Amino acid sequence: MNKPVNVADFRALARKRLPRMVFDYLEGGAEDERGLQHNRQVFDDVRFQPRRLVDISERDIRTTIFGKPLSAPIIIAPTGLNGVLWHEGDLALARAAARFGIPFILSTASTASIEAVAGAASGELWFQLYVVHRKLAEQLVKRALSAGYTTLVLTTDVGVNGKRERDIRNGFSLPMRYSARTVIDGVLHPRWSCDLLRHGVPQLANFASNEAQDAELQAALMSRQMDASFAWDDLAWLRDMWPHKLFIKGISRADDAERCIALGADGVILSNHGGRQLDSAIAPLEALESTTARISAPVLLDSGVRRGSDVVKAVAMGAKSVLLGRATLYGLAAAGEQGVDAVLEIMKDEIDRTLAQIGCPSISNLSKDYLWTGGGISLERACHAEIST
Repeated sequence: MNKPVNVADFRALARKRLPRMVFDYLEGGAEDERGLQHNRQVFDDVRFQPRRLVDISERDIRTTIFGKPLSAPIIIAPTGLNGVLWHEGDLALARAAARFGIPFILSTASTASIEAVAGAASGELWFQLYVVHRKLAEQLVKRALSAGYTTLVLTTDVGVNGKRERDIRNGFSLPMRYSARTVIDGVLHPRWSCDLLRHGVPQLANFASNEAQDAELQAALMSRQMDASFAWDDLAWLRDMWPHKLFIKGISRADDAERCIALGADGVILSNHGGRQLDSAIAPLEALESTTARISAPVLLDSGVRRGSDVVKAVAMGAKSVLLGRATLYGLAAAGEQGVDAVLEIMKDEIDRTLAQIGCPSISNLSKDYLWTGGGISLERACHAEIST
């Protein structure tokens, strides 16, 4: 392949470099993976309706969140086990985000610790929390606070693990299990295998601290089960513990978003976990319009974003920014930190080009007036139309 020119090109390079088991972990979704397809389809269903004879000689894709500048309305999403894709993958993502002037969200399931990432990256760091065990969650939140993380992101859509059938068939887990098939696959992907042999199998670094070593916590970690009892009443406990900005991630209903804000959250992230949890869930973009109608706090969005034009569509529909998950991971898996840099450059260039093409000189001027949905994007809108007839 010649020099990659879009995210799909980096996906192809990632697939070539990674063993099938690892690529399937990166790429796969829940059950029949219709949710993966649907996340993309809803973006494709939205069309632009450009304005003409507009001065677009200068364009501005910058935005802010809570008064803090972002060079573009993109954020690197929290993703787990990035060290399996590339050695010190979390550090590479964090450093790239810092260079581009956007936040990086570190996952609880990262292969670099909260402190290591804070020491390696100079940009704005957010921490994503899985509540596996209350005591451990409290320890992680306090560590993130001490390390200087500015925003906490509570993920709410993993009460139980989604049925990711690719991972089940491949036996993907940490620690890695080896079979004749996986060994042969590793031999056929020597670049990845040599890196693994050189650096060793990555571990869940945030669970390796002294604080996480008592028997009860170890049992929870080994079972990889989230605290399924964590509910609305527990949100106050977390809010009291965290003095900075708090986002709630995994929201797909406007009434849930409204309740999050009423209980003290500063914003919500519409997400279906990239199609990796509930296969038949609505796409986050489908919940965006009703959510922004109910709350004035920032609404972010992830799942299915592969083009700068997707970012523009989401912002035009009311999102403050979008999170990039697989898009930046394709770059990481293909070429490490340079690959992440290249994907971010591509996304920023596509955002800028899209603004020019639709006759919008500034990201801050975007609105639904630049879009034509043809009645195909909003399930809620379609239902209202049916009822009215």
